[in-house]
Amino acid sequence: METKTKHLGSKKPKIGSLNQPTILMCLVILCFGSMVTRLFWLQIVQGSFYRKLSDENRIRLVSRQPIRGRLLDRKGKVLADSKLTYTLSVQPRLISKDQWPILRDKLSYLLDIPVDVLNARFTRGIRNDPFRITLATELTSKQVLRFKEQDQNLEGAQVDVDLLRYYPHGSLASHALGYTQAITNNEFKILRKKGYEFNDRIGRIGVEAAYESHLRGAWGGEMLEVDALGTVQRSLGIKSPVAGRDLSLTLDFDLQEAAEKALEGKVGGAIVALDPRNGAIRAMASRPTFDPNFFSKLVTTKKEYDNLFLSPNRPLFSRAINAYDPGSTWKPITGMAGMETGKFPPEVLLKTTRCIKYGGHCFPEHNGQGFGTIGYEDALSFSSNTFFYQVGVGVGSQALYDAAVKLGFDTLTGIEIGYEESKGLVGHRQWAEKGRGWAKPGQTPWIPEDMASASIGQSVVQITPLQLARAYAVFANGGYLITPHLAESNVDWLSSTYRRKVDIKASTLETLRNGLRKVVKSGTGWSLTTNQSDLPPVAGKTGTAEDSSGGADHAWFVCFAPFDLGEIVIVAFAQNTPGGGSVHALPMARQVLETWNRLR
Repeated sequence: METKTKHLGSKKPKIGSLNQPTILMCLVILCFGSMVTRLFWLQIVQGSFYRKLSDENRIRLVSRQPIRGRLLDRKGKVLADSKLTYTLSVQPRLISKDQWPILRDKLSYLLDIPVDVLNARFTRGIRNDPFRITLATELTSKQVLRFKEQDQNLEGAQVDVDLLRYYPHGSLASHALGYTQAITNNEFKILRKKGYEFNDRIGRIGVEAAYESHLRGAWGGEMLEVDALGTVQRSLGIKSPVAGRDLSLTLDFDLQEAAEKALEGKVGGAIVALDPRNGAIRAMASRPTFDPNFFSKLVTTKKEYDNLFLSPNRPLFSRAINAYDPGSTWKPITGMAGMETGKFPPEVLLKTTRCIKYGGHCFPEHNGQGFGTIGYEDALSFSSNTFFYQVGVGVGSQALYDAAVKLGFDTLTGIEIGYEESKGLVGHRQWAEKGRGWAKPGQTPWIPEDMASASIGQSVVQITPLQLARAYAVFANGGYLITPHLAESNVDWLSSTYRRKVDIKASTLETLRNGLRKVVKSGTGWSLTTNQSDLPPVAGKTGTAEDSSGGADHAWFVCFAPFDLGEIVIVAFAQNTPGGGSVHALPMARQVLETWNRLR
């Protein structure tokens, strides 16, 4: 009995009954710990993130666009500015499907805009931008005033103020100035780090692009507190935008205007005028041209874009910095090569003939008979082909190439818009043996016909009007290769970095200068100063070049004045305008020269 009692007394209680309070306590602690951990994570670790989200829910930042700096000519005349424009837009999220027809009809009546126009833009806008749809641009002051009088009854619609780039003289100097355009989505991903906004604009070409950071300024804005319905409660602060800086250009409005007028009626062409002393570009015109105000329009059609970008005339393409066959304007470079090598010294006399045979072709004299035995000055004056054939073939391709490089050919000029510029081509033996840029090495050897063509600026030589102006500046300023530029921008353009002495003999320079002076006095350029007794002494060179791409001949004329001082170099180029440089290009240059002389 005693044993049985001990056995019953030693029976253990159930585990669940014993640990129930403990388990419950653990669960409470676990839940409480989870809550504390979660609160710690939300308020401490991720506190700044969620505070930002909260602020974004109640705070709106209204960006304020900066005024872009103006572009001014050398005398302060405005070439590019900014103007205010008023735009009518709607926010679809504030307008129900039933409300839109009512709002549309009110806007049509108030602003005198056809109902079908508003409807079409709204429907198209819903597909492209469901947050903000532009219904009309460039509203008049009267339209804005009528809207403001009734804006309380026009919920969902608003009139926004935009700053647009404005070019008061239309297409004048458009290729040099360039234009601005809205940034793309891909650009925004990169440029947002530099302070650009999603609806920002950026310089695309020309000075607008080259001096983007100087001109653009910095965005400002106003911080607004709003309620859950989006209604503004109060302003929390304003940061004023920083205006861009004005930029004074080297362009002269009067010379630029004269250049543009001189190009009227031409299929295509360019005029460049620069100061040979420091490289300041006084005029740079190209034809066909375009109006940069087109890119400031807030609404454009695909047809309008196609007419501009897909036009066979390529109006956006600057002929001033594109390369063409130079023809006889190249002959001074061949003469320089002959004199610098010593093979054809300044006093050399060569017999010119009807034609000279090189390879399988007899290369002709342009008058069909030759000019007898002549020297450099007469050869330039008469623009003799057979004289310079002999010099070019005699010195060889490398000597000609070396002379060309000294004068800045086959490389970029250094102008600020160099990313748009062609470096041209000066063909030579090594270039040909390497494949001429389109064949395999060894398949296109240099042949005698190439050398003859290169001697007079044909076929294997292509240069830009700007390069030619830079090279002739060497003849005008006494032997210095300058850097063409469109803005002063606090740079010492006379320093050795931008203006260097060319390795050329004094006798070579003098002979070439005298020959170019004789061209205008009694040679192919004699008509330049006919009935123009008030013009200073001028030196220059005519040129007629076959278009190696298969088109009609090009016409060239380049000159500098005064002959002794060298204050201006002018290059006139008429693309695919057969008839000769003295007939077509020379009168173009004369118009600019007369304007320059009047301004002096």
